[in-house]
Amino acid sequence: MTDKNSLFEYDRTVRMLHPVFCGMDEAGRGPLAGDVYAAAVILDDGVIIEGLDDSKKLTEKKRELLYDEIREKARAFCIATASVKEIEELNILQAAMLAMKRACNGLEIPAEYALADGNKFPPLDIDGESVVKGDGTSASIAAASVLAKVARDRYMKEIAEKYPQWQFEKHKGYGTKLHYEMLDKYGPSPVHRLSFLKKYYAAKQN
Repeated sequence: MTDKNSLFEYDRTVRMLHPVFCGMDEAGRGPLAGDVYAAAVILDDGVIIEGLDDSKKLTEKKRELLYDEIREKARAFCIATASVKEIEELNILQAAMLAMKRACNGLEIPAEYALADGNKFPPLDIDGESVVKGDGTSASIAAASVLAKVARDRYMKEIAEKYPQWQFEKHKGYGTKLHYEMLDKYGPSPVHRLSFLKKYYAAKQN
């Protein structure tokens, strides 16, 4: 696990130069179905959220608890999406960047600087930087990773009720054995990213 104090220390150093900055992260670049989600979070100096970490290192139960605490303690936050249609039209990287831009622009308190998880920085109207493995480096990015992940998982559970045969509540759209079995049985649903399935279907034809 990450040293939690270091996450908040990192943010403290950023705040010295940029008093009001947001951390941003996305969830759902890899799945074969569903929208891609992103979140932007501004935390005030002195705010501590116990157990905060990269969302991938946390249990679903812990993420759910942190989701409510982050929303309660954040100075501002916004969760945004890019649709399956936009993923297909733009490609997944550009759609994820669009979702991050929407999240940043949707903050009730404008950020003057932004930290984005990963090695790409979205086209924002403010300055900022990308931080590789940022969700394990910055508290603000880690908070954004939790919000984006929980919001997307909840959305996939809603999708599962609409399209029950694909069992999205179990695999959240990721390319698991079960998911491919459901694709073989039922074909793609209206929320599948068809561009993600081209290689799979091409391989099956050979």
